[in-house]
Amino acid sequence: MDSNNIRAMLLASADAMDAARDELCALDGEIGDADHGVAMAGGFGAIRSALAELEGATPTEIFNAAAKAFLNAVGASSGPLYATAFMRAGAAVKGKDVLGDEDAPALVAAMAEGIAHRGKAERGDKTMLDAWGPASEAALAAMGQPAASVFHAAADAAEAGADATAEMQAKLGRAARLGARSLGHKDPGAASAAMLLRAMAKGLEQT
Repeated sequence: MDSNNIRAMLLASADAMDAARDELCALDGEIGDADHGVAMAGGFGAIRSALAELEGATPTEIFNAAAKAFLNAVGASSGPLYATAFMRAGAAVKGKDVLGDEDAPALVAAMAEGIAHRGKAERGDKTMLDAWGPASEAALAAMGQPAASVFHAAADAAEAGADATAEMQAKLGRAARLGARSLGHKDPGAASAAMLLRAMAKGLEQT
């Protein structure tokens, strides 16, 4: 992987969030305030704009620019969570212009760690961490495989984790106020995480 691959991952993510905006808003409307799709599409739209103005950047510089753009664009809870995730990803590959196969699992794990640290959530709380946690484990288990395969493995695990949130009672955020009524509904943040990881995998395949 190099800077072109990182760009492709993020641009594919932006396209995916645009396409899923209404679906994610509908999911969020079941247990939240119905704006998750707008937030994710807006955040990644800001990343797309930032990348258009960034030439000759290293992978770390691209991730740092993505973090700043997302945070500036998104005031909802996902703003600082994904900003932290991208900052951690940038730190994980600092000083590298070309990334090796071992760096793909490190990127997924770093993003998951950033989200866990910033959000103060635990697995089972019915949050995006219920997708990112399994994704990190799957990515690390796929160490040594091509980067796209690592991200596909992470996406598979994230999708299973997102599906499992339907059987969880929310313990954090707006959904927690619903108590048992949050059961039977998939967490929108977990759903979007799985979509992002799949889009990143496909973006890598296209470069």
